[in-house]
Amino acid sequence: MSESQRILVTGGSGFLGSHLCERLLAAGHQVMCLDNFFSSQQENVAHLIGEPGFELIEHDITRPIELDVDQIYNLACPAAPGHYQYNPIKTVKTSVLGAIHVLGMAKRCQAKVLQASTSEVYGDPLVHPQTEGYRGNVSTIGPRACYDEGKRAAETLFMDYHRMHAVKIRLVRIFNTYGPRMHPFDGRVVSNFVLQALAGEQLTVFGDGSQTRSFCYRDDLVEALIKMMEAEDFIGPVNLGNPEEYTIRQLAEMVIELTGSTSELVFKPLPADDPVRRCPDIHLAQERLHWQPTIALREGLERTIEWFRDLDVSLYQPPTPNY
Repeated sequence: MSESQRILVTGGSGFLGSHLCERLLAAGHQVMCLDNFFSSQQENVAHLIGEPGFELIEHDITRPIELDVDQIYNLACPAAPGHYQYNPIKTVKTSVLGAIHVLGMAKRCQAKVLQASTSEVYGDPLVHPQTEGYRGNVSTIGPRACYDEGKRAAETLFMDYHRMHAVKIRLVRIFNTYGPRMHPFDGRVVSNFVLQALAGEQLTVFGDGSQTRSFCYRDDLVEALIKMMEAEDFIGPVNLGNPEEYTIRQLAEMVIELTGSTSELVFKPLPADDPVRRCPDIHLAQERLHWQPTIALREGLERTIEWFRDLDVSLYQPPTPNY
């Protein structure tokens, strides 16, 4: 991407969105960061306000907006269970109406538009690891369905706009991602464990801790998003994540070790529809994007823990119950 582009990042004040805005701005692009600050913090982009080429727009993507853009990264949607289950109807609206509005904008402007989809489209998978061809095992009526089905519907809309109107789309399915600027009250396992360990509290493990996840550091993920936007003749969907698989218990024990905490583990029942195994097959990303993660879990956790050590939690108001 040599020449300057006018780029919209919806959800741009969020965990990943704020880092993406930084990267794009540093590359010389004009960046419009759009957010309603439901599950994000303006603090995440406060250092960018006033920078040439950066514009912060407070707006809810469930409502129409007209902007002139060359590219759109659609990251707008609460992504943590504690956030998206707080207002499930709004979560569905954000995925579906948000997709309609950015696709309409992309059609009008002839812009490229990237949809940040999710590994949740696979549900509680019956195949392992998950390839892009797997159609999923998803409940339409469970407590996670507002997010899972909203993202699946958004993928459908993207493909239909591509087929009917030749909109230049990109589809990525993001697996568990972590790093500095995670919301401390998002209810995700990494942020929960780190905060509990630093406070000397028991680490809450749901189930027996044998369920697995793969954890991708935020810098690796943002690099993949940019590579996907710039890819030629490849619309996806493509899995983006770290294929190294860890049990939740292994993660908890690593966090205790790296924080130097004396915390112990406490086990609670597994939430409804919580996947037992989740791990991406990234062969397609390796082949088409020449991308794979470079930051190991231990290194990424060390960076994340240091950020949480210095965090002023009072700056982060939980928009949802803290669990």
